[in-house]
Amino acid sequence: MDGLPRKKILVSFAFLICFAFAAAECAGQAAAPSPSPSPDECTQAKANVTRLETRLRDWPALARYRDENSKTVAPEKKEKRVVFLGDSITDGWHNSANGGFFPGKPYVNRGISGQTTPQMLIRFRPDVIALKPEVVVILAGTNDIAGNTGPMTLQAIEDNLASIAELARAHGIRVVLASLLPVSDYEKTADGQVRNQTTRRPPEQIKALNEWMKRYVAENKLTYLDYYSAMVDDKGFLKDELSNDGLHPNPQGYLVMNPLAEKAIAAALKRKR
Repeated sequence: MDGLPRKKILVSFAFLICFAFAAAECAGQAAAPSPSPSPDECTQAKANVTRLETRLRDWPALARYRDENSKTVAPEKKEKRVVFLGDSITDGWHNSANGGFFPGKPYVNRGISGQTTPQMLIRFRPDVIALKPEVVVILAGTNDIAGNTGPMTLQAIEDNLASIAELARAHGIRVVLASLLPVSDYEKTADGQVRNQTTRRPPEQIKALNEWMKRYVAENKLTYLDYYSAMVDDKGFLKDELSNDGLHPNPQGYLVMNPLAEKAIAAALKRKR
């Protein structure tokens, strides 16, 4: 983690400057001998500036759930509150099958699309600890492998996951560590291009991180949630029928994940704090 937020801020700032020049040209503020950019290019450049500026100001996305957290009251004595911490796979559970995100259960979704483990580590206190759950379900790491916030070694991902788990345990929160899902290259875009998910997320790295999670959970008496085994096919890919893009679960995929998560939560609640 040392120096990573600062490095990413500097990189984002550099991109921000580049896109700002492009946006300025679109607005007619910079003269150039080259042909004027198209309206679509102008729109994209301005969107990129806005996106990068937002990331620069709030790299871990602490603002995403700030209002919801402030309105979330302390759990009742008998309530077994569970917080799900993760990226887009957790974030997208809101729109999954069976009426959304575990209807009727005291489960809180704190997924943010595109996030990596260092971002989740920073927001762990306001988005998890402050909500006083009995259990936290952590699903993270696939975006680290993909380099969403810069190059990450498996060791760095493991260190961040361990730090998150240690923070949870220090506050009396039981930990469920979920395996990464497999990915696939089965799906195609609307124009017929293959969605090559395995290039950015090599299956061997996914398997290696999952194996580390199994060992870490066993050594520290935590709970392991194995989505991978239930969703992988005989080629080592995410089953074709469980995803529409080779990365994210579709409604059928969430139907596979739901009971696995429930079983892991029940097992975690039986463990001592």
